[in-house]
Amino acid sequence: MAVSRKVASFRLPPLPTVGELIKLYNLRAEKQLSQNFLLDLRLTDKIVRQAGSLKDAHVCEVGPGPGGLTRSILNSGVTDLLVVEKDSRFIPGLNLLSEAAPGKMRIVHGDILTYRLDRGFPKNISKSWEEDPPNLHIIGNLPFNVSTPLIIKWLEHVANRTGPFTFGRTRLTLTFQKEVAERLTACTGSKQRSRLSIMAQYLCTVQNRFTIPGRAFVPKPEVDVGVVHFTPLVQPQIQQPFKLVEKVVRNAFQFRRKYCHKGIEKLFPEACRMELTREMMQRADVDPILRPTELTIPHVRALADAYAHLCRHEPSLLTYEFREELRLKHLNRNKTKAVDTFMDPSGSTTQSAPQPC
Repeated sequence: MAVSRKVASFRLPPLPTVGELIKLYNLRAEKQLSQNFLLDLRLTDKIVRQAGSLKDAHVCEVGPGPGGLTRSILNSGVTDLLVVEKDSRFIPGLNLLSEAAPGKMRIVHGDILTYRLDRGFPKNISKSWEEDPPNLHIIGNLPFNVSTPLIIKWLEHVANRTGPFTFGRTRLTLTFQKEVAERLTACTGSKQRSRLSIMAQYLCTVQNRFTIPGRAFVPKPEVDVGVVHFTPLVQPQIQQPFKLVEKVVRNAFQFRRKYCHKGIEKLFPEACRMELTREMMQRADVDPILRPTELTIPHVRALADAYAHLCRHEPSLLTYEFREELRLKHLNRNKTKAVDTFMDPSGSTTQSAPQPC
């Protein structure tokens, strides 16, 4: 007779609730750090499920705070959880969790924007880029003020296969302000289509999994929150350096309501602006009167390839920045005014100095 056996699963021993830890350590969400606590363990469990199966997985949690999401990750069957927390107020509560899950949780008191994740996990978990993703996940309920710069930094790491992507096509499950989540996943032609849409989607499969109402957080933010899942593509849809692609996309979207050629023009110095813009648009075979939100990734790929071609013939174009040119013009204009204007003894401006013959 067959004997059924239940597979033992790890569960944290009884611990103070997240709310009790907040009271115990007198923790407050800092507004200037865009902190909002998620205390509902049903919702933290739901976020963790979006990452897929975490059985025997290695996980990095970004900004665990009081540890609500941390508990859900530990209960999901992970082998190893590395948490990176910048705010020292949360370290004692995280130490309690670590003691309750011996050998499973490591704590780094540091800034995720500078921490070297490529050194945080053993090399033997790596997979080649062409294989399935490694059993390594990044999960985080991100503060609003760090979410956009952090995802741009990680997208650059995806493009260069550095940082957490030295291990292969590491998957990310992250929270964003709802509007940012919509931009990351916006399709061509939608009003939310933006620079973030292109930069994320040319490198990753990006899915907006579900929305958490703001009232679920403490304190309640003014906006809802979206949970977004990223899986790096085997082949990026644009085969140009990340910085070059980012520059083309940033310029194309700087005048959202105008035709796309208006932003593309600002890639070039004034002396050759019209000529090179015309050449770039023709080489890319992109209609110059498309709106930026109407640009597909193939359009952007063609524009990036055309811009790269022009830069190979004139390398100084790569370092040209329209905003820097404006700044220098403004400085020179102010210097000229200072030379051409003199002050009366009371300190008020009187008249322009006479011009030399």
